[in-house]
Amino acid sequence: MSLVQRIQVRDARVGIIGLGYVGLPLLIEFLKAGFNVTGFDTDQRKVSLLREGKSYIKHIDSSRIEQHVNRQFFPTNDFSMLSGMDCIIICVPTPLNKHREPDLTFVFDSTKVIARYLKRGQLVVLESTTYPGTTSEDMKAILDETGLVPGVDYYLAYSAEREDPNNTNYSTSTIPKVVSGHTPDCLNVVKTLYDTIISRTVPVSSTKVAEAAKLLENIYRAVNIALVNEMKMLFDAMDIDIWEVIETAKTKPFGFQAFYPGPGLGGHCIPIDPFYLTWKAKQYEIPTRFIELAGEINTHMPFYVVEKVKDALNVLKKSLNGSKILVLGVAYKKDVDDQRESPALKIIQLLIKNGAQVCYNDPHVSVCQGHRHYPDIDMTSVELSADLLSKVDLALLITDHNAFDYTFIEEHARCIVDTRDAFRRNNIRSEKVYRA
Repeated sequence: MSLVQRIQVRDARVGIIGLGYVGLPLLIEFLKAGFNVTGFDTDQRKVSLLREGKSYIKHIDSSRIEQHVNRQFFPTNDFSMLSGMDCIIICVPTPLNKHREPDLTFVFDSTKVIARYLKRGQLVVLESTTYPGTTSEDMKAILDETGLVPGVDYYLAYSAEREDPNNTNYSTSTIPKVVSGHTPDCLNVVKTLYDTIISRTVPVSSTKVAEAAKLLENIYRAVNIALVNEMKMLFDAMDIDIWEVIETAKTKPFGFQAFYPGPGLGGHCIPIDPFYLTWKAKQYEIPTRFIELAGEINTHMPFYVVEKVKDALNVLKKSLNGSKILVLGVAYKKDVDDQRESPALKIIQLLIKNGAQVCYNDPHVSVCQGHRHYPDIDMTSVELSADLLSKVDLALLITDHNAFDYTFIEEHARCIVDTRDAFRRNNIRSEKVYRA
């Protein structure tokens, strides 16, 4: 029986490397479709929790995992079990290093492990966002050392993740998925695999096209967010309400898509992915001015927010040095527990460097620590009480969680800086609230 046939009858064994915000939702979809799935991760804590049927991601309920453990699903850190897989999917992080250059250590290390156990007939898929050429050039070069040929002895493919944590309108299975293969046979196999769990797959001609499309999606967002962030700073100086401007522009039924300003970019995609293309572009001696300018603007936003905090404190005749600041929300977006690349981390670092005493409350994030670029931040969420709000000099809203009681916060806080326009959106207009 061919691999395509085994996939169609759910007899193929699926292995997923990396059980985080991408790998875990994907894994659940394969379980729902009736596949036997092995999850691979180097983090023993994650493996142990999953073996108990427990989720460590807030928006993924444990019930979606526990019903499959010890039946269809086996989590492990024993990578020798890759030899028993038919389909291997890589879902590992692709961060930037301290020089803002691509760090593909996790991808290449995973590929090297796969090469150790690679056998004929297997499918290897990369889901991590990366620069064009990673799959067909870099990964292939590692796998070539086995002597096996992609499209002949095994199948090599790329299909970028399109996760949006806690999106109530779209889920892993309903977001159209781009699929690509190193050869037509590779494309046929990977499309067959994802057709079993995704409502619509979008096949493209090459892995480079798929890799580039993923980058374009995120660069489009980064550039447009940078545009409204720049407009926000300009309109603030002109005493024009950027939020009203956006709502007004939205009334045009064509030619305009609303993007909203904020305290900076967050999450694993938008702050990072554009720089994968700027790095690759240097090999072709092509400047990427839009991407680099957008990066400059978005990277500047935490500094802008801190200046607005200083301005608000000045009204109270207080200095930032020595002031008590309560940060509201450290997750990178509302109603999730994901802190990756959150602008709150840079803002907290800047506040502390300026001598402020900082604490935070986030109903979704109990502990803020272990961040590679902010190793000195080690904090625990404090209780959001009337007593706390009355004692701090300023409450700084970074993440507009729905769980926050904005009326309660406005009632008891002395001064508020709102980076998300959340108080006005909750029909609260107060002289205490400064929008940043």
